[in-house]
Amino acid sequence: MAVVETRLGRTGVEERGGGGVPLVLLHGVGSDKSVWAPQLAHFGDGRRTIALDYPGYGESDFQPGATREDFARAVLAAMDALGIEQAHVCGLSLGGVVAVAMHAAAPERCASLILADTFAVHSDGQAIHDRSVAAARELGMRGLADARVDALLAAPADPSVRAEVIETMSRIDPAAYELGAAAVWLADQRVRVAAIACPTLILCGTEDRITPPSLSEGLKDLIPHAAYVEIAGAGHLSNLERPAVFNRVLDAFLAGMEDEAQ
Repeated sequence: MAVVETRLGRTGVEERGGGGVPLVLLHGVGSDKSVWAPQLAHFGDGRRTIALDYPGYGESDFQPGATREDFARAVLAAMDALGIEQAHVCGLSLGGVVAVAMHAAAPERCASLILADTFAVHSDGQAIHDRSVAAARELGMRGLADARVDALLAAPADPSVRAEVIETMSRIDPAAYELGAAAVWLADQRVRVAAIACPTLILCGTEDRITPPSLSEGLKDLIPHAAYVEIAGAGHLSNLERPAVFNRVLDAFLAGMEDEAQ
């Protein structure tokens, strides 16, 4: 674990590898950069791969009132501090929302977008937000993690993955979680998504009950040039539940892009 000092404050960062166009990994509302351990290990063998924390998460400085736009600005500031001009940006759930906001702010910084288990707008977003915030306040973050973990993962869940999800969510600053919940569940980025022109890959677990495949299909409708792949047997945390498949699909997408560029 490490931090990078940026013009907007400290950002938590985990980095592996070197060479090629970097891959930047953005986590969901109930996790932090540690959720990307399988991708850091895999892609870090031959490519510069970076997982970042949002403001208030992990090792990052808290920013009172931070919005999804502030999260996007924090990621771009971290890229500046790390000397990354352009990257493949891969975001899961809230990470996908932040990736779209990044593209809206600075499309030239995105070599491609990988939008996993996410959406442009969630039909049940307000209700999910309200339930999540109320449960976090009533139960605390560990109580919320215990109550929510089985909805996040496809059954039967790997016990070690289940335990990891609970421990990671339990560590989140409750104030940061509330900002993250608003950033993701109250998002309506349909106009922004329709303007995406860079190569795009949409991924979704077939058993995702939080952001089901119908929402990813809606993204595909708004981004006709995007590739869309469902990950069989995965729930909402497809990168963690089915890392070999997730990595293989992402490998093929990146390799195809780079072959075309030659």
